[in-house]
Amino acid sequence: MKILVLNCGSSSLKYQVIDMDTNNPIAKGLVERIGLEGSVLTHSTGSQKKEVIKTEIKNHTKAIELVLNQLVAPKSGALKNLSEIYAIGHRVVHGGEKFANSVLIDDSVMKALNECIELAPLHNPPNIAGIIACQKIMPGIPQVAVFDTAFHQTMRPSSYIYGLPYEYYEKYGIRKYGFHGTSHKYVSQRAAVLLKKPLEELKLISCHLGNGASIAAIRGGKSIDTSMGFTPLDGLLMGTRSGALDPAIVTYIMRKENFNLNKMNDFLNNKCGALGVSGVSSDFRDIEVAANQGNMRAQLALDVFEQDVKQYIGAYAAVMGGVDAIIFTAGVGENSVSMRAAICKNLEYLGINIDLEKNEVRGEEVDVSKTNSRCRVLVIPTNEELMIALDTRQITQK
Repeated sequence: MKILVLNCGSSSLKYQVIDMDTNNPIAKGLVERIGLEGSVLTHSTGSQKKEVIKTEIKNHTKAIELVLNQLVAPKSGALKNLSEIYAIGHRVVHGGEKFANSVLIDDSVMKALNECIELAPLHNPPNIAGIIACQKIMPGIPQVAVFDTAFHQTMRPSSYIYGLPYEYYEKYGIRKYGFHGTSHKYVSQRAAVLLKKPLEELKLISCHLGNGASIAAIRGGKSIDTSMGFTPLDGLLMGTRSGALDPAIVTYIMRKENFNLNKMNDFLNNKCGALGVSGVSSDFRDIEVAANQGNMRAQLALDVFEQDVKQYIGAYAAVMGGVDAIIFTAGVGENSVSMRAAICKNLEYLGINIDLEKNEVRGEEVDVSKTNSRCRVLVIPTNEELMIALDTRQITQK
């Protein structure tokens, strides 16, 4: 069985074809600059070098047509024909309160996705465009929507309600939703396998640390709290996002800098975070290099990020009444040896004892804690595409 996984951005399309007999991708690629000059498709299979195709790609329908042609191309294709695709799984950013699980896409689901556009105006429209394009090109093939927000729908009201008049939640849906749910779900399931314990018995803190970053408290396999909020802007300091702020800072800066709403929104999402503090880059690898060369602002950005993560770990351990394992995943979590060590330092009171020698790994699935550590420290590379494919298979086989 082969499943096509699609992740449509506003001007991009990431894809994989996963062989569900092995859970491995047999083809993957990226379409960039959809609707813009300089459109390009980068495609690869396990046996072929990357192939780069530069051509005009006006919209997501054209992008998907190009991808499908590449998948069955005589030289670079991984499929003999498109009938080998059993189903299509789509990453959809926001499902609001309408979806607590992945769902088979039908007309009622499409209506609900459109109703969620105002909650994710930058993300949901291209997600929907990808679904519509597949319906046109491959009618009859089952499609499944897998939501970033769905995993966090198990949070209690005390975790997701803000200190605002309750009618704003009722009228506008203003509440904490949380994101990166597919990643948190995947690594928590892998943690149970590594720990050789039922997921239902575990208290886990999942740290998805990258340019976008979030932390989730997972008890019994269910999310009970997470750092991102109504939007992905809340929580940790990130590559270019500010993270949590005193709300009064927003209006204060708007007055001082004469920012309108759009400019302020762009400022908080694209010019703050590690980039704003360091003045170096939004890439934590560049910031670590600068810090090692004595750049104090770069070191400050790393210190703020480390402290943010530590505070959430402490808070979530308190909320769950303990923690069995800390999971590090995503770009920084999987690859930054120094950041993992810094975060775990002085957390011995939680039973966390990291082994500095074992911690000298990048991108591997491994337990890096000492033998006597009551709380295990796990590095687990995330695989959102596989999680989407697994959900897609489960739903379409029912």
